Amino acid sequence: MRALLLENLHPLASTVLGDAGFDIETRSGALDEDELIEALEGVDLLGIRSKTEVTARVLEARGDLTAIGAFCIGTNQIDLPAATRAGIAVFNAPFSNTRSVVELAIADIIAMARRLTVRDKALHDGIWDKSAAGSHEVRGRTLGIVGYGNIGSQLSVVAEMLGMKVFFYDVDDKLALGNATRCSSLAELLAAVETVTLHVDGRAGNAGIFGREQFAMMKPRSLFLNLSRGFLVDYDALADAVRSGQVAGAAVDVFPDEPKNRGDHFDSPLRGLDNVILTPHVGGSTEEAQEDIGRFVGAKLRDYVHGGVTSLSVNVPTLTPERTASAQRIAHLHANTPGVLARANHVLAEAGVNIERQVLATRGECGYAVTDVAAPVSPDALARLGAMDETIRLRTV
Repeated sequence: MRALLLENLHPLASTVLGDAGFDIETRSGALDEDELIEALEGVDLLGIRSKTEVTARVLEARGDLTAIGAFCIGTNQIDLPAATRAGIAVFNAPFSNTRSVVELAIADIIAMARRLTVRDKALHDGIWDKSAAGSHEVRGRTLGIVGYGNIGSQLSVVAEMLGMKVFFYDVDDKLALGNATRCSSLAELLAAVETVTLHVDGRAGNAGIFGREQFAMMKPRSLFLNLSRGFLVDYDALADAVRSGQVAGAAVDVFPDEPKNRGDHFDSPLRGLDNVILTPHVGGSTEEAQEDIGRFVGAKLRDYVHGGVTSLSVNVPTLTPERTASAQRIAHLHANTPGVLARANHVLAEAGVNIERQVLATRGECGYAVTDVAAPVSPDALARLGAMDETIRLRTV
């Protein structure tokens, strides 16, 4: 089987899959739609990060893909409904780089509060400007976290350890950690805090959630961070807020349109502004995080192909079936309709197949059954299972 790994994934991903018998092809940058369709010919597994868009057109053209690994947190760059319709399982790394993002957020907050970039630039320009003006401790400051998921909640704990008072807002009902205070609305949070940081997911409804209206609602001379998604923020409005002094400092790691390759030209209305920290989408890009992501997602892809395990898949039902000493395992993705498992088992019974173990899980309109059988199933019986109206993808593993 063949695996195509894009966007400079950690070498450990290649090691995990190579040791499992995959033929690995790696490429350094992202691919556009046409390039990706061409590159995926004959490929079973695709590994990407955040810049490669796996659209419905790509998935329709290459529906024979077995699985996709997003070697990052987000999966909004993948058309998940189209992947599910094609029977392509998608896996990501929801936890592996949370600490890296949290540490960058803390570093940005301290750097902005102390105006370190301004001090650094002055010295590089040959100007000695020793002054406490505009420099503050983070101890005692109020931090507002928009999005209290894996990253936001961990940031909450670390910020409290530094002496910050934490408020958070999330559309879902989340348990407050430590002494954090939950806010019932974004407006309530903005009125209470001096530093605002975004950590929401990439769903379409979050686009443009922070613009001129929200910056105007912030306390004067507040700090602002976006280490989440580029399309969340109106950066022209942020630049104006910085110039006016409404926002005293900003740290941005994500942008609406990001270059595909290292060394490409980058532009933003935030370039050149004092006390604005710009980083090239490196929130999760520490060697430790990328190594863990390479191992984690690589193992998920391997275990799905060789064992039918869908643990932590983002789009198909989750099953972690124990491996028995059976002769064959049948992995059956199907439409979640009443009686489909009975019909599949009737096909196996007519073929004289003895079922040793069977597990089923459903998720929305999709069902997933893993069946261990005592002897190899005949090609004719497998063909009948594959021809069932409800079948989305049938594999033997």
